[in-house]
Amino acid sequence: MGVAVAFENVSKSYPGAEETRALDGVSLEVGAGEFVAVAGPSGCGKSTLLHLAGGIDVPTGGRVLVGGRDLTGLSDQALTVFRRRRVGTVFQFFNLIPALSVRENVELPLALDGRPGTARARELLARVGLSEKEDAFPYELSGGQMQRVALARALSAGPELVLADEPTGNLDSVSGAAVLDLLGSLPAREGVTVLMATHSEEAARRAGRVVRLRDGRIA
Repeated sequence: MGVAVAFENVSKSYPGAEETRALDGVSLEVGAGEFVAVAGPSGCGKSTLLHLAGGIDVPTGGRVLVGGRDLTGLSDQALTVFRRRRVGTVFQFFNLIPALSVRENVELPLALDGRPGTARARELLARVGLSEKEDAFPYELSGGQMQRVALARALSAGPELVLADEPTGNLDSVSGAAVLDLLGSLPAREGVTVLMATHSEEAARRAGRVVRLRDGRIA
């Protein structure tokens, strides 16, 4: 099994009246096809770790490699292309576009890349059990349904890495379990690596491996 994501002595600080150190010398490897949960209390650096893996943010020190590619020196344009084609992200609050239908939301990553997406969107909506909702709008869906749409959108471009940031944090237990079932099936079914940040012990137990953070360090 190859390495999908590698954090090499990664630190991340945010300037201010008092500097905030979100990550402090984190080294971690995530194997290709793994489902890894990053667990810990609020403010421990979980989301920052995911943002660095997704090229949303850059480290203050150290290196982040995805698929062997060092993200540290990439231009903003190269990072945008990287995020669009190689990473899918699922957020706690869904981040669906209200004016777009369910199918259009799932198609969006492909549309931004100039690729046709209707067939792929319908395939993924069937996979998450929402074929009948393709013409609905986000406001017509339950929270669990919106998160399943968000997961389908994260997969639409065929990413190698799926980042899930507190994916069950805004869901009831039944809906959350359904989303975790889908996330857990991705390594075998889609061949992707899943890195999930969560403060929920129940959600963390669903992963193949749990990495615990405390005060920006691996506990």
